[in-house]
Amino acid sequence: MLLLPLIIVGAGAILLMIASAYDQLSHEVAAYGCAGVFGIAFLVQLGSCVTGSTALYGDVFNGILVVSNFSKAAGLIILACGLFTALSSQSYFKQNSFCTTEYYSLTVFAASGMLLLTMAQELITVFIALEIMSLAIYILVGYDRKNVISTEALLKYLMLGAFAGSFLVMGSALIYGAAGSTKFPLIGQYLSTHAFLQSPAIIGGAFFILVAFLFKAAAFPFHAWVVDVYDGASVPITGYMATALKTAIFAVFANFLVLDPGLHAGWVKYLFYISILTMFGGNLIAIGQQSLKRMLAASGIVHSGYLLIALVAVSTQEFTGSVIAFYLAAYAASTLGIFAALSYLGGTGEQRKTFDDFKGLAKSRPYSAAAISIFLLSMAGIPPTAGFMGKFYIITSAIDAGQVVLAVLGIVSSIISMWYYLRLIITMYFYEPEDQFNERAVGGLAPICTFILAVCVFAISLYPIAI
Repeated sequence: MLLLPLIIVGAGAILLMIASAYDQLSHEVAAYGCAGVFGIAFLVQLGSCVTGSTALYGDVFNGILVVSNFSKAAGLIILACGLFTALSSQSYFKQNSFCTTEYYSLTVFAASGMLLLTMAQELITVFIALEIMSLAIYILVGYDRKNVISTEALLKYLMLGAFAGSFLVMGSALIYGAAGSTKFPLIGQYLSTHAFLQSPAIIGGAFFILVAFLFKAAAFPFHAWVVDVYDGASVPITGYMATALKTAIFAVFANFLVLDPGLHAGWVKYLFYISILTMFGGNLIAIGQQSLKRMLAASGIVHSGYLLIALVAVSTQEFTGSVIAFYLAAYAASTLGIFAALSYLGGTGEQRKTFDDFKGLAKSRPYSAAAISIFLLSMAGIPPTAGFMGKFYIITSAIDAGQVVLAVLGIVSSIISMWYYLRLIITMYFYEPEDQFNERAVGGLAPICTFILAVCVFAISLYPIAI
């Protein structure tokens, strides 16, 4: 039962790939099929109950896959992101004609890698899951082959992503050389009897693995690729990368860091400074952007900084991951919502992509402007949204862990971020419209997704968690 969501997603991806060979399959039917796979897997994941950590088929997989409440929550977020991405794509490709039905199977293949990543408790499995996810995402980023910006984004992401993968393999080899195993529990046992700082191979291996994770999480100083790659990808895929991919990476990142108190303590000091530089570096990049996609990409860097605060404050003895999972859910709802709105408001060829293009939107499309405002306020951390509660939980956990300076700097970063979030709200409400936004006839499912996610922003904030 616990492995069934992964099986459903994997089988669904293969069936969609086979079905895409037939010309009779339209992209709309493929979108519904993709959404159906994600919906069924989400319901199965929601219905499964986990107490503690459960090894899946220990005799078969030899303990390399483990399901916990944290991995289950991360899986729910990933599947929900896939569902809303598929539905938003259905509207997006009514205005943009470069879609083929393989697009949807690749979206599901990426999700299968992400789900595997959340459950992986062994370094080789982590690498395989990471590559399954990354290869599908590489193709999706450059799917519009006639778009030079999209092709450039693919090249940058592919080249830099290959380096990240090589760092992960090198780190795994060094850790295996020292600990004699690539399994998380056995590495933890080795570290409990050998001090982390007394093993050069473990230090080097952990360094290379953290570099790979920080690159995928778009944290400083490995964040330079994010703005260009997000700008070159299509709107639904940008939202998918910003949410589902980030969820998978932080899930495995957290699982690796809590292997041993010594491992976590050895990197806390460095993660402290990385989180600060990530937050304020992302803010500096976002403030100067004119493009909405580039601004949202830079703000994603900032949110990675907040999640790094949660990793610094995490308890290795009683790790539940509730704070990280809550923040990822709140961030996913807000980010997916605004990208769902851009899927149908952006127009043909994403002609509307700057702040000025959305002047007076509130007068032409008042409900869409209200939904976008809700998402932006949540990302800025304004109550009573889920984004506020997520930041509240992170700041509180940092204070409880004695990281008061980091908590204060997190609040300062959140205040700075209000500049570029409120800027779009002001543009939508306090300027006369220069465009009539006449794509009402396009319709589709993206507007419905937008308003469902707006409701989720408030609903998630009501869900209590134990810090």
